Amino acid sequence: MLIGIPKEIKDHEYRVGATPSGVRELVNAGHQVLVQTNAGAAIDFTDEQYVAAGATIAADAQEVYGKAEMILKVKEPQKSECEIIRKGQVIFSYLHLAAEPHLTEMLMKSGCVAVAFETVTAADRSLPLLAPMSEVAGKLSIQAGAKALEKAQGGRGVLLGGVPGVDRAKVTILGGGVSGTNAAKVAIGMGAEVVILDKSLPRIRYLCDIFGNSANVLYASLENIEKNVVDADVVVGAVLIPGAAAPKLVSAATVKKMKKGAVMVDISIDQGGCFETSKPTSHSNPTYIQDGVVHYCVTNMPGAVARTSTQALENSTLPFTLALANKGYKKALQDDVHLLNGLNVIDGKVTFKAVADALGHSYTEAAKAL
Repeated sequence: MLIGIPKEIKDHEYRVGATPSGVRELVNAGHQVLVQTNAGAAIDFTDEQYVAAGATIAADAQEVYGKAEMILKVKEPQKSECEIIRKGQVIFSYLHLAAEPHLTEMLMKSGCVAVAFETVTAADRSLPLLAPMSEVAGKLSIQAGAKALEKAQGGRGVLLGGVPGVDRAKVTILGGGVSGTNAAKVAIGMGAEVVILDKSLPRIRYLCDIFGNSANVLYASLENIEKNVVDADVVVGAVLIPGAAAPKLVSAATVKKMKKGAVMVDISIDQGGCFETSKPTSHSNPTYIQDGVVHYCVTNMPGAVARTSTQALENSTLPFTLALANKGYKKALQDDVHLLNGLNVIDGKVTFKAVADALGHSYTEAAKAL
């Protein structure tokens, strides 16, 4: 199979769909790889390294999309990319379609086969291709929150871990999954007072076991959410319903009750955000202030540490990429129900129910769509 690796064009997105090491694995398996020039240059993966790994360098995105049977990338295709996607072409990347009605329509119109990293599953019902970026985003959320708390950034002027004789900051984390757990690890390490809220009692027990007295783990009732959001210096939104729009856990009315200069970091923004006051931002302009509260809602947070993120993501995606390339997408999807769960759009049909429900499209079962 001819696999194309385009240069990412989303704002400040420096990740790349494959490293030279990953290209070597694909070439060794008998595939051709076409890499857009300078696709990985920003994170020190040079064209020369890709050529040494067996790739061919393409002059531009048009050449990559025009020739490749499968496009391997990180972020969802942008408008200019959707316009050159071909019918039957496999797109393997993050998509987050429940929050992207226009992208969904463009992918449907193209007739492509869109397989989303974030809805591929594992035997234990986890999301193996989302997990590495959730780990990164969780850790980054505390760095971003700590920075935004600085007075010059619009924050309260509070040091996350405090100093002897002075209160430390309170960090409230909504969601105790992969992102929330990693956020808690960093917040605890920085000395903050940490509260984690979740609705799963097994997960609550697990979090209590691993954090002990280092964090206060609570059931995510409406009362507990409101009380701990209003009291917080930093609130991290880390909730996820696989493939679906994120639930709005913090109302605009609650935001108005928060401390002036408090910070809200919405990791869930890729799926529409879990705060009513959230709206997507970029690395170029990451924050805005509403009702005196600093909001950080960058839709590609892991892009800030692009080299680490690229390598971590490839470790998880490569086996699935090889399956799609070795078998062809139809047989690969038919053979692996977990990879089939990643199929969101094919030949103009929406094949992931949460996306269809969120956007009002008719739903076609993935197995039948093949």
